[in-house]
Amino acid sequence: MKILAVCGLGQGTSLILRMTIESVLKELGVEAEVEHMDVSSAKGMHPDFIVTSKELADTMEESGGAPAPVVIVNNYFDEKEVFAAVKSMLG
Repeated sequence: MKILAVCGLGQGTSLILRMTIESVLKELGVEAEVEHMDVSSAKGMHPDFIVTSKELADTMEESGGAPAPVVIVNNYFDEKEVFAAVKSMLG
């Protein structure tokens, strides 16, 4: 499984989100490749899921749609919120 952590510039915030996702996946015992990047780069990828904010998800939709299902996270630092988001995407 491939998951993208997406922020506006693909630097700090998405890296923090990636690390939080990886922590949650480890806790759940799920193996996945997690990458962090900006919105433009994400549009050219083929992940299983994208984790990002509502605003960036809207930006992707306005520019032709996201290349995968999008999971919304409001606070990239909130491990409980990220846990719930990742759990929902896993089914």
